[in-house]
Amino acid sequence: MDSFEFNKIAMAILGTIFVLFGINLLTEAIFHGATPENPGYAIAAVESGESADEASGASGPAFEPVAPLLAEADPAAGETVAKKCVSCHNFQQGGANKVGPALYGVVERPFASHDGFSYSTALKEAGSGKTWTYDELNCFLWNPKKCIKGTAMAFAGLKNVQDRANVIAYLRTLSADPAPLPTN
Repeated sequence: MDSFEFNKIAMAILGTIFVLFGINLLTEAIFHGATPENPGYAIAAVESGESADEASGASGPAFEPVAPLLAEADPAAGETVAKKCVSCHNFQQGGANKVGPALYGVVERPFASHDGFSYSTALKEAGSGKTWTYDELNCFLWNPKKCIKGTAMAFAGLKNVQDRANVIAYLRTLSADPAPLPTN
């Protein structure tokens, strides 16, 4: 190979490098993205320590009551909505606890009472002497952090009252002896 051929090959390689470097500089100048001070996304969450009774204070309920909807609620639709919960909860009879306690038989079960699960102090204190009534489940499913301040449950809640009614109807079916529906 003579020197002229070598010069053509070297010039092609250097020209390609020069064009790529130029395009890189040009795109950085046009599409410059600022690096954030803190990586990730900030998630703003407002916490409140209201129980179901306090959340429905003198100004009326902060969430819609679920009792009137329970008679017509669809447990199959509730099971579909509850699929959001299977990563943290088990719904099988005798099922093992996960990140959260197993939920078989949760309706009318005392707060923080499932064997083998280490409940948060907030849930133990807030639920002292209480059971998971339809109203308590409605509040907790609406917004766990507002219902029980300090709970370890990291779930935003179900804002749609029909979804909550369907999930509660589904939870009611997870029992050998389902709790009676409310009369109102």
